[in-house]
Amino acid sequence: MYPITEELLHFGLTRQEANLYLTLLTHGESTGYEAAKLTGISRSNTYTALAGLVEKGAAYIMEENVVRYIAVPFEEFSGNMIRRLQSRQQSLLSRLPKRKTEMQGYITIRGTRQIMDKLIHMIQETKQRLYISVPGTILSQIQPYLLQQLEEEKRVVILSDAPCTLTGATSYVIQKGDGQIRLIVDSVKVLTGRISDGEDSTCLFSLNRNLVDVFKEMLKNEITLIQLGKDV
Repeated sequence: MYPITEELLHFGLTRQEANLYLTLLTHGESTGYEAAKLTGISRSNTYTALAGLVEKGAAYIMEENVVRYIAVPFEEFSGNMIRRLQSRQQSLLSRLPKRKTEMQGYITIRGTRQIMDKLIHMIQETKQRLYISVPGTILSQIQPYLLQQLEEEKRVVILSDAPCTLTGATSYVIQKGDGQIRLIVDSVKVLTGRISDGEDSTCLFSLNRNLVDVFKEMLKNEITLIQLGKDV
């Protein structure tokens, strides 16, 4: 887990702004001079960063005899930012050129965060059904997104080394290789590879029908072997 200051950078704050925002949350309303003393940031940089917080909607100015600053509650600040981003997203989606042709090969996705982003996005794009094979550590992180698909009455088949508690999902407990993942969505998309704690996480994504069919058959065979094992 990243430090709180690092997380705040993802909400458009600079490092100094993030430090000052946390200071205002912790100590309450403060003057620029008080905030500078609390953070150890120079007074000139403090006033610049405080102005940035106000401009970005993360702080308010209390204009009394002495100008004081107060942090906007994080729920309000982050909610406003997310709402603005969603509005901009919809505006861009309506104006961006459409991709002319779908790729027929495959792309390589590297990095745990990038792979998790792709995994979640593919789950959210499911129209009818998905088949997913993941370790229990990954399954616990994506359960809310799988639950959403189940609530929309889409077929969800899960293979994992951990028991699945999602009502409505078809699940199988298997032995998983370290970090191995596989996801097939609507029989048209496949994501396969390995997630690790280090920097060597790598997956392949493809819309190639032949490749998708190969991985579909592999998953079907795996499920068949599990069912045969139960019957023995």
